[in-house]
Amino acid sequence: MPASPAAPLSEARPQGGAATRRGVLLARGSALLVLCIWTSFILVARGSSRATLLPYDIAFLRFACSGLLVLPFAWVWRAALVRGLSEGAAPAEAGRVAFGRAVALALTGGFGYGLLAYGGFFLAPAAHAAVLLPGSLPLWSALGALWLLGERLTAARVCGLALILAGGAAIAGRSFAEAFEGAATWRGDLLFIGASMSWALYGVWCRRWRVGALPATAAIALVTLLLGVPAHAAAVAAGLVPSRLAEAGWGEIAFQAIYQGGLAMVVAGCAYTQVVAHYGPVRTTMFTAIVPPLAALAAVPVLGEPLAATALLGLACVTLGLLVGNGVVRLPRRRLGSDAAR
Repeated sequence: MPASPAAPLSEARPQGGAATRRGVLLARGSALLVLCIWTSFILVARGSSRATLLPYDIAFLRFACSGLLVLPFAWVWRAALVRGLSEGAAPAEAGRVAFGRAVALALTGGFGYGLLAYGGFFLAPAAHAAVLLPGSLPLWSALGALWLLGERLTAARVCGLALILAGGAAIAGRSFAEAFEGAATWRGDLLFIGASMSWALYGVWCRRWRVGALPATAAIALVTLLLGVPAHAAAVAAGLVPSRLAEAGWGEIAFQAIYQGGLAMVVAGCAYTQVVAHYGPVRTTMFTAIVPPLAALAAVPVLGEPLAATALLGLACVTLGLLVGNGVVRLPRRRLGSDAAR
């Protein structure tokens, strides 16, 4: 672990005109890719709850496919992978530090996010996922960056985070009220919140340890392949975890493996970590304001899920909070000084 928190955002950007332009273009392209995949991820994952596979089956395919895709590259560039995961560590400690960080990143960005998120999609609608997964991510990222990186919160970000919290409360409040009628939506909402917190911690750790996009994604893919896939197989064989892999068609299995393991984990993971490295964990999650409304609105025609009044209120609060926190929408300020003296 580095002796001090990660460098400020301005210091983390590449120096020089050409390098800066390349870095900006790469970060913007990665951001656009993340927006597209995150939006479709909500729709695909929610739609998967109506198919054959169970949440743990989808997570199993995600871990297996991503790990097998990354494994040959990680073996060839294993020395570079260790260096990328052990930034700031003494040479003698590089292997141990790299292993520890790889496990930590896999527990948060791999197991924590994947298992909790997929479980939530089987219990709560897409609008709830849109608000509580990408929508609440800036809140948990800001708290994590404040704690682990020492980053300060501006007044605009505090207002934005307050609006995000209000949006989440609108969604959660409705779910908990319905719980007295026997509905299980509140459990899905809690799983979404846990998944968002887990992913936020992953992003903050990447920033703190200066782990690049490729080493971080490779670490998650390898650890989940080596630990998660055998554990799931053993649990299913022992009858501890239900599975419908044997009942699903090959088309469904292939689609989930390629989309969840290839696109949603490897491609989106690399792109997201690249954006975090350029913009920082808080600003990265702030620019995703388009994901919650886009996913929730698309779920109406694609999945046939209506938007309740509380969901619309939550979406409005979260979207406004993201825009305010990122400085896209500026709050009015009172003029002081010479104007007040007139």
